[in-house]
Amino acid sequence: MADDALEVATVWRPGRPVPLRTILGPTRRGSGDPTHAVRAGLLWRGQRTPQGAATVAVRVDATLGEVHARAWGPGADWALSWLPSSLGGLDDPSGFLPPHASIAALCRRHPDWRVPRTGLVLEALVAAAIEQKVTGQEAFAGWRALVHLHGEPAPGPAGSWGLKVLPAPSVLRRIPSWQWLGMSIDGARSRVVMRAAIRAEALQRTLDLPVAAADAALRSLPGVGVWTSAEVRQRAHGDADAVSFGDYHVASSVGVALTGEPVDDAQMAELLAPYRPHRYRVQRMVELGRIRQERHGPRMASRRHLPGSR
Repeated sequence: MADDALEVATVWRPGRPVPLRTILGPTRRGSGDPTHAVRAGLLWRGQRTPQGAATVAVRVDATLGEVHARAWGPGADWALSWLPSSLGGLDDPSGFLPPHASIAALCRRHPDWRVPRTGLVLEALVAAAIEQKVTGQEAFAGWRALVHLHGEPAPGPAGSWGLKVLPAPSVLRRIPSWQWLGMSIDGARSRVVMRAAIRAEALQRTLDLPVAAADAALRSLPGVGVWTSAEVRQRAHGDADAVSFGDYHVASSVGVALTGEPVDDAQMAELLAPYRPHRYRVQRMVELGRIRQERHGPRMASRRHLPGSR
């Protein structure tokens, strides 16, 4: 309990504006994510760090050009040490000079966005595994159920008002198959989560590898392919070139932004080739600009055959 009650704090002076919600937006899994909250002028996150659970509360003082953060829990020191990189402090967009007018305009609209490097590999991989081949609505519901049912209250004051932390690897490994199904997470996806929990320490070491090696190491885990690896590297590794090939929406949206027409993955790869090593920046600018293919038919339907989906 002493670790949970003890507060530590830091101040970071980045030398640029820091749009918290824009940078950390991809780490939030839907509006009801129990590991995220905005309260009392602070952005709160419940994190499962390699050193244990942590709560981080962050605010930006734009007048002074400072980012103020407080943290609680066994992982508090770790979380604060990663705060600058999680807010894009290690990202260098200086070589990104998009020739396409729409992408250049979006960059001007979001000049201070940076690629985050949270260092939270397990968190990113668990979330991405739950999102494999399902609608966003179903994925977010599965994440919420997992954290609510098997997570723990966030350390410090936030736990009393509902902020939670992803279950520890030891807890994830013990969840029985019927409970996964009850959370609308089928066997294919739950097996990826459990394998990740078993190899959590090895996955964390991918942060020390070059980009290609980190990608290969992530994809060596059965059930992790190109899309899942990219989703993890975009968040945990700060990889500005990690494109979400295989996504239900990304290729069509990028195609609309760059050509006016939706494209497939192969065509997107050709369109994005000139942007290496900044291809994810294009993807994210398109997402921030809410550019997407105009819908003419029904949305992809959520599945109804799992126990928790009814």
